[in-house]
Amino acid sequence: MSEDSYLRKRALDYHEFPQPGKLEIRATKPMANGRDLSLAYSPGVAEACTEISKDPSVASRYTARGNLVAVVSNGSAVLGLGNIGALASKPVMEGKAVLFKKFANIDCFDIELNESDPEKLADIVCAMEPSFGAINLEDIKAPDCFIVEQICRERMNIPVFHDDQHGTAIVVGAAATNALQVAGKSFGDIKVVSTGGGAAGIACLNMLLKLGVKRENVWLCDIEGLVYEGREKDMTPQKAAYAQGQSPAALDEVIEGADLFLGLSGPGVLKPEMVAKMADRPIVFALANPTPEIMPDEVRKVAPDAIMATGRSDFPNQVNNVLCFPFIFRGALDVGATEINDAMQLGCIEGIAALARATTSAEAAAAYKGEQLTFGEDYLIPKPFDPRLMGVVASAVAKAAMDSGVATRPIECLEAYKAKLDGSVFKSALIMRPVFEAAATAERRIVFAEGEDERVLRAANAMVEETTDAPILIGRPDVIALRAERAGLSIVPGRDFEVVNPERDDRYRAYWGAYHEIMARKGVTPDLAKAILRTNTTAIGSIMVHLGHADSLIAGTFGQYLWHLNYIQQILGNHELHPVGALSLMILQDGPLFIADTHVHNTPSAEQIAETVCAAARHVRRFGVEPKIAVCSYSQFGNHGGDSGARARGALEILDATPRDFAYEGEMHVDAALDPEVRSRLFPGARFDGPANVLVFANTDAASAVRNTLKVKGGGLEVGPILMGMGNRAHIVTPSITARGLLNMSAIAGTPVAHYG
Repeated sequence: MSEDSYLRKRALDYHEFPQPGKLEIRATKPMANGRDLSLAYSPGVAEACTEISKDPSVASRYTARGNLVAVVSNGSAVLGLGNIGALASKPVMEGKAVLFKKFANIDCFDIELNESDPEKLADIVCAMEPSFGAINLEDIKAPDCFIVEQICRERMNIPVFHDDQHGTAIVVGAAATNALQVAGKSFGDIKVVSTGGGAAGIACLNMLLKLGVKRENVWLCDIEGLVYEGREKDMTPQKAAYAQGQSPAALDEVIEGADLFLGLSGPGVLKPEMVAKMADRPIVFALANPTPEIMPDEVRKVAPDAIMATGRSDFPNQVNNVLCFPFIFRGALDVGATEINDAMQLGCIEGIAALARATTSAEAAAAYKGEQLTFGEDYLIPKPFDPRLMGVVASAVAKAAMDSGVATRPIECLEAYKAKLDGSVFKSALIMRPVFEAAATAERRIVFAEGEDERVLRAANAMVEETTDAPILIGRPDVIALRAERAGLSIVPGRDFEVVNPERDDRYRAYWGAYHEIMARKGVTPDLAKAILRTNTTAIGSIMVHLGHADSLIAGTFGQYLWHLNYIQQILGNHELHPVGALSLMILQDGPLFIADTHVHNTPSAEQIAETVCAAARHVRRFGVEPKIAVCSYSQFGNHGGDSGARARGALEILDATPRDFAYEGEMHVDAALDPEVRSRLFPGARFDGPANVLVFANTDAASAVRNTLKVKGGGLEVGPILMGMGNRAHIVTPSITARGLLNMSAIAGTPVAHYG
């Protein structure tokens, strides 16, 4: 099977299996009994209807309309396929709806209409206003798309956005902004030559004028050559607005001295000899899909310093509308905008362009592993899977909507709004906020044992940019510097953070001497101490904390948990500090769930279980959560007499012997802990209502199994594990941790002990 045939089969299978299409509808409210039915439909639904009839603005409170977009097409200009009709366009529109949901959590219906008359098509779209919070027009041929959009924008009081025009123009605007910065040029001085007078091409030129390009410096060509005054063949009012001169000319004649070529036409339109006529450091945006106006390698042969962008994903700088449309709609919907105006589009451009100039996120780096994601000629715009797009772009759009007066539901605090958006993308953001706020009250030195790991480097970069804590990395300075540069990070060893080199460090003698002093009566000779402090970075980090050269250690990005714990306990453990247990926070769709002890004590005694319960209560409160702790066992309220049940009951007796300021109950199964109805049937009068938010198990096998099941099958995001009992002096992560997970752990380690007891 050829590669093309294989790709075709995979694409068709993707659309057909396991069920046809890419969309389904799911209810957001329970429908399990007659009570639910009476609320969802008759008679309860009448209450919501009555409220909306009295005040139409509350429709966004009682229905999905405020988060619902219609993607509308008549199939007259679908991708590079042309006028294939409404029905054949449906896979594309379904795909657009999926992108809305994936990237901005916006619900979407795709609507394909058999209507070729632009005015009638506009009438149909306008009639749908009660159903939707916004309209995304898609794949409607020019000039019909201009007519449809103009009518809809004039008659409708919700945002109407033709993505083929404005989405493309926004991403081109962001890419051009950064390309000019790289080339050392400005919008007001450049000559622009464009091919293609369709919807996207005209919209891009209009946007470039708004960004500062002078109208007299724009030359538009199409299949008939230069658009000039008096030309009659294949002209539209939109093209005529860019007429240049009064006589015919070919692209080859007008390209000379051009700073920017903007192609939205067809394959092979721009020849290498034309590129050679362009200005120094030419900018070539060849955006025809799937084959651009000129291939990047052809450009490089005649202009090695050219800055290139295409519409393809297999070359740098893909101009992809997904960088824009989900987030401009997100911001517009959230403030109840009545339209998407120029100010909002410019705000979107500024947000996208600025994000590309910032340090690349760890999540984007993971999604595009192996690609160089450092701002420059090959990285002008961010990648679609950069999760920061939501917060940066949508909040910029919302602000522009409010500033320009089109927002009907203004947001009081944009900072809180951005944090909420980030929280919807970074699942740990909201639950971690109290921890980061507490950590910001002090400047603590956090030493990372595995400082050469790229995840550690990204976490350290984020710490320098976003927190008051100071990272210290253990590793070889040249390796750290090389890997930071390769990852596109702005941090520099020695300038932004301290490096401890195991191979050569002035403190080596003091470190091995301190370790030998601690371990001399435990079989460690001076030679062994020297060897360990040359090779064991966890021991080095622990000694640094012991000597006051660092405040907390983070280790464990590789290796076995108990191996790291052994050295931490040797060096930092004492009569006051000892490992109590490991607490893992699992962030689930319906909220946080804490699990302990996942690593430390394989079969904890009753005393150790009780100690874990008390420590967990303290740490859970660090997240702004009031603990409801269930002691879990295979025994349920005394119905089994085995070992784990006995130890769990013993822990309850210890806890009951002293007044506690937190809620706990046990011993019980996990279902009784999480389902209050089950618990009330089995044990009426339990000590707390509602589901438990902390599960403490009688052995690590059970705790670890639940943790991993929730992570793999339940889509849970883990924060931790948090090593309890060591006074926040050390934490051991697991090898699967991400860069953001390490940043979260640095905040936990960076919180002064006084904040949690």
